[in-house]
Amino acid sequence: MIDLKVDWATHEAAKFSCENFHYSRSLPAGKSVKVGAWEDGQFIGVVIFSRGATQNIGSPYGLTQRECCELTRVALTKHQSFVSEILAKAIRFLKEQSPNVELIVSYADVEQKHHGGIYQATNWIYEGKTDGEHYFIIKGKKTHPKSIHSKYGTGSQRIDWIRNNLDANAELYRTEGKHKYLMPLNKKMRRKILPLHKPYPK
Repeated sequence: MIDLKVDWATHEAAKFSCENFHYSRSLPAGKSVKVGAWEDGQFIGVVIFSRGATQNIGSPYGLTQRECCELTRVALTKHQSFVSEILAKAIRFLKEQSPNVELIVSYADVEQKHHGGIYQATNWIYEGKTDGEHYFIIKGKKTHPKSIHSKYGTGSQRIDWIRNNLDANAELYRTEGKHKYLMPLNKKMRRKILPLHKPYPK
C-alpha cells in the first residue's frame, strides 16, 4: 500500500517539477498555490493552482478572482498512485487552505493530444471547446500577440508589420482551441453550473 501525501511545495520544487516533468517546461507566472505530492516520503512532483491567464476567469460563473482559480499544472515524475487520486488530494488540500475558492477551471490542450482523461476520471463538468487563439511564428518561435504588443506597442500585432520589422518569413498560426473543464467545490456551485455539462470528448 503506497503512502500518498500532499503538502505545500517550495517554489524551487515547483519550478524543477514543471521544467522536468511537464510538456510546457515552464512554471506558470503570477500568484499560485503549489501543492507537492510524496509517495512513501519520496517527492514525485506538483499540482499547481493559479489565477490563470484570464483576468476575469470567474466572471462567467458570477464569481470574483478570489473565488475561482485555474488548475495550471500537473507535473509529476514516475509514480504508482493514480493521477486522479493525486489530483483529488490536491483539490481537498486547496479547499482547506483557500475556503473562499468555489470553482476550479482547467483546460486540456488538443494540440498536445489531450482530451482531459484525468478530469473525466474525477467527475469534472465538461463545458465544451474554447475558440482557438492566433499566434505568430517569429524566427521559428510561437509568440502570443500580447507579447508583441507589450514590446513594440500598438499596431505591431499585424503580420505585415512583423514581416517588415522582425522576420520576413513570419507566419500567422491559429490554435485549435482547448477542452474546458470545471470543478465546483460546493453543492451550490455544482447545481449552478451543471446545466453547462456537455458529453465528454473521446
